[in-house]
Amino acid sequence: MTAGKSDSDTGFREFNVGFDDDGIRLDRWFKRHLPDTSFTTVAMWARTGQLRVDGARATPGDRIAAGQMLRVPPPEADKAAADVDKPRRVRERVILSDEETELAQSMVIHKDFQAFVLNKPPGLATQGGTKTTQHVDGLLDGLQYDNEGRPKLVHRLDKDTSGALLVARTSRAAAFFAKAFSGRTARKVYWALVVDVPSIEDGMIELPIAKQPGTGGEKMHVDEAEGAPARTRYRVIERAGNRAAWVELQPFTGRTHQLRVHMAAIGHPIVGDGKYGGAAAFLTGGISRKMHLHARRIKVDHPDGGLIDVTAELPTHFAESLKQLGFEEKLGDDLVLDEKTAPTREQMKSRARAHAKSVRKDRKGERRGRGVVEEKATGKPAPKTGGPRTGAGSKFGAPRSGPRIEGAKPAGRGRPGGAGKPGPRSGPGTR
Repeated sequence: MTAGKSDSDTGFREFNVGFDDDGIRLDRWFKRHLPDTSFTTVAMWARTGQLRVDGARATPGDRIAAGQMLRVPPPEADKAAADVDKPRRVRERVILSDEETELAQSMVIHKDFQAFVLNKPPGLATQGGTKTTQHVDGLLDGLQYDNEGRPKLVHRLDKDTSGALLVARTSRAAAFFAKAFSGRTARKVYWALVVDVPSIEDGMIELPIAKQPGTGGEKMHVDEAEGAPARTRYRVIERAGNRAAWVELQPFTGRTHQLRVHMAAIGHPIVGDGKYGGAAAFLTGGISRKMHLHARRIKVDHPDGGLIDVTAELPTHFAESLKQLGFEEKLGDDLVLDEKTAPTREQMKSRARAHAKSVRKDRKGERRGRGVVEEKATGKPAPKTGGPRTGAGSKFGAPRSGPRIEGAKPAGRGRPGGAGKPGPRSGPGTR
């Protein structure tokens, strides 16, 4: 945005829409650049024809484009409106200590005009909360430099999860990245150490996740009835006998604690994750008790074209555990990232509807089948009504046991990729 110019005769101000404001709503423009002007005032100016875009009357909901000229009433009108409207609080830039600024800048592993990628250390929360005073969001003022706007988080990592965290430097970039994450086009690759070795080397976990009742939202669990759809792909990189495995994880949805819940649900909790794995999540032999979950890589389209594709170094405890177990870090980076895109939200909804329709059809077939058997046995037509349905596939029958895991490469006796005949199917839903 260029500085406002004032018409000497009328006092009206003119502003040129900047590149960072391209495509936003007009009311959003006021929040960014004239925050003391309330929405009520903007709406009043629109109704009375005082608010203009390229000379034409405008409304607060109109979208504006870079290069357009806004005509806004004089500052006196702002002051008069402020006497009526409630004063608005404007966030002031926080002055960080030298140590905090140094911490913020030491995390930067990628920097350009639109974004940072940080390597978040374990133990540092992404955002503040109860009794959480130091967090990444609170350190972003140390990365503002000479920019007019403050950097903005576009996704988050758990407090004890380390690794690549994307931060937008402009409002336009924040909107662009938010769309990439919601549309599932951003790719995230995690490394984890897990207890024992999955029987399937390359699998897809599809288990719905919801907040666990009675935990205040602090803990999640698998909930087939009420949970939100969640998909995680895993690949075994290397194994230490039957004691532990080093796995690559790719979340295709973004549920809270998704990777931790999914790995615990299939019987292989992440090492150090006592919350979901209990005492079984800790290995003996000097392996660190810290969480072994690291956001190794992030790959996302850049707002100005091209790609951001950044790898984050492992934290000390994770790197030492790999060495102690005899794993070579290079093996993980040698895996080729599957370029198949994750299903969109609409595709996942469509699959859910198709699954529900299939279940209803199966149940209808079961009811018809029971009627035919009863009619043949008694010679009389089966009654139209009856007691509650029980048995496989019924609403009141026993719950389905075991998570759904899709996979085609069971792990052999040696390292992953060795010869071995496919094992039996691991449970319902396994393909």
